Amino acid sequence: MDKSVNAVWKHTLQFINDNVDEQCFATWFEPIKPLKIQGNVLTVQVPSKFFYEYLEENYIHLLKSAITKCMGDNAKLVYSIVLENAYDNATPPTMKLPSAGRKKLSPQSVNMPMKIGNDKGIKNPFVIPGLQKLNIDSQLNPSYNFDNFIEGDCNRLARSAGFAVSKNPGGTSFNPLMLYGGVGLGKTHLAHAIGVEIKDNYPEKTVLYVSAEKFTQQFIDSIRNNTKNDFVHFYQMIDVLLIDDVQSFSGKEKTQDVFFEIFNHLHQNGNQIILTSDRAPVELQGMEQRLLSRFKWGLSADLQKPDLETRVAILVKKLYNDGIEIDQEIIEYIAYAINSNIRELEGALISILAQSSLNKRQITMELVKSMVDKFVKSTTREISVDFIQKVVCDYFDMPLELLKSKTRKREIVQARQLSMYFSKQLTKNSLASIGQQCGNKDHATVLHACRTVNNLRETDKRFRTYVEELQKRLTLS
Repeated sequence: MDKSVNAVWKHTLQFINDNVDEQCFATWFEPIKPLKIQGNVLTVQVPSKFFYEYLEENYIHLLKSAITKCMGDNAKLVYSIVLENAYDNATPPTMKLPSAGRKKLSPQSVNMPMKIGNDKGIKNPFVIPGLQKLNIDSQLNPSYNFDNFIEGDCNRLARSAGFAVSKNPGGTSFNPLMLYGGVGLGKTHLAHAIGVEIKDNYPEKTVLYVSAEKFTQQFIDSIRNNTKNDFVHFYQMIDVLLIDDVQSFSGKEKTQDVFFEIFNHLHQNGNQIILTSDRAPVELQGMEQRLLSRFKWGLSADLQKPDLETRVAILVKKLYNDGIEIDQEIIEYIAYAINSNIRELEGALISILAQSSLNKRQITMELVKSMVDKFVKSTTREISVDFIQKVVCDYFDMPLELLKSKTRKREIVQARQLSMYFSKQLTKNSLASIGQQCGNKDHATVLHACRTVNNLRETDKRFRTYVEELQKRLTLS
């Protein structure tokens, strides 16, 4: 076998890809970069300490099997971690850690920013004559950064575009960059992260984050105080302008007019504009067409509901940052039960931790279920395909990856068919969507699965027991 590092890593990835689903592979293995091979030691680079910790806790056996298969029984793996917030260095500092037997890393040891509250309002600085740029507070929250923004298929495009903008504000084709999506999906977090990163990379640039509502109120105040020109001049001085919830401009003609004027000035001078919205530009109502056309000049990137693995990763990351350990089974339960948005997911976790701390109670599954029920009422909660697959896998004691694999073993096929059957019965997903989530099957396969389950439940007593017991678990969950 060719022992070049790229060839070995290519074979390693092929082995890994055969044993995990596409989402897992894209999130946790594609970002890994092979660096070198010395003897029986393979050194790879991972993007963060959290990435390293997560791989070691969840995929160490798979990684060991993969490199052993490609390099022999004595193969060893060493991680090289590029420290965050070191982009100004020609060669970013790294830390090397061997696989397994690692020590827990404190946030301070890898240059994580301290959490700083930011409850100040913008004090209308545009009314001050001869305003200097250095006097402008960016209004950014440093706790919202790229390090704690978890990437998944649901937000990969938006995060990648945002990171590119942070490296070269005003110098990419992503100007303006519009981030859109539903409530609690991370638009504001990502907007702050871009701003924080730009401030780190370009301290001399003037960055300002402001909500569309605050912008509108400032504009109204400027008209009342006869200081509109100062208002416009202030915003035209900004190097990087972040406007949150731009849909709030809807129906406000004068506000749209003044923002159009500011937008044009900034764009023509190569300054970066970042916008967030709860919907795509084409769906914004009550907006002037000339303004909508400006929004479409750059890139519009959507943030979707986080998939299961992303939800688990978000919880693991938050727990790690707080120095708290919880059983993986409990983490997965929270992730399965709360699938609407990230804000509710984190809110539920905070409530659970608070309940445990204040009442000095251990975090058990019983405690978690009682707390989660307060966030998600079982009578109104729509059961997800992810949740159904989890229940079915737990019932048959099999890993989720096996359920989604291409194996044709009878017991696996039946579990997969039951997942499809209950997904059709209990969710609003289309047949194509169900098939996609059950191992990239087509709608015809889902229909066949439903017919098979109906036939077997009438002719096979044991199979009928499976259906009845799973039905109880799913409806009582």
